[in-house]
Amino acid sequence: MSERLPVEAGQEGGTLLSRTLRVLCTALAGLGGLVVLGASVTVAVSVIGATFGFGAVRGEFELVELSCAACASLFLPLCQLSKGHVMVDVFTNWLPRATNRSIDAVWTFLFALAWAFLCWELVQGMIDMRGYGDQTMLLRAPIWWVYLPAILGTGMSALVAAVQVLEAAFPRSFRTGIET
Repeated sequence: MSERLPVEAGQEGGTLLSRTLRVLCTALAGLGGLVVLGASVTVAVSVIGATFGFGAVRGEFELVELSCAACASLFLPLCQLSKGHVMVDVFTNWLPRATNRSIDAVWTFLFALAWAFLCWELVQGMIDMRGYGDQTMLLRAPIWWVYLPAILGTGMSALVAAVQVLEAAFPRSFRTGIET
């Protein structure tokens, strides 16, 4: 017997909003991966150059430090979208499915608030750092630049979590009616 099931908003064929969020979150994670790859290549070039007498890349440790600090947050929106955070459901496995969905929605709402708070604090920190004019020692790169991808990542995570809460609260508004 065939029955129509609603497509989850995060799956292929979901709403335009869910597909757009998936593309944006994947693009941010890909960007973060490319920057980390670039930092890795920089370290490899620096080590090889120093080993063979060509000299190390000037400020390579600063580049690695800045890129890791900047890009760690770019992976968070995809993690939030796929609900890849650690969940301890030992105490709720026995509850009905609807109750578990409600508990998940409450925690997702708290995640949305936490991401928004972190984003706000990062904006405040960036404003302060820009005002201080702090720079790295060797490369003289402004420190406040590191805050931009972190703000983007936490802000996008807040948006994704907020959409997930709305999807949980108003599931009919997010259904597509595609047969699976």
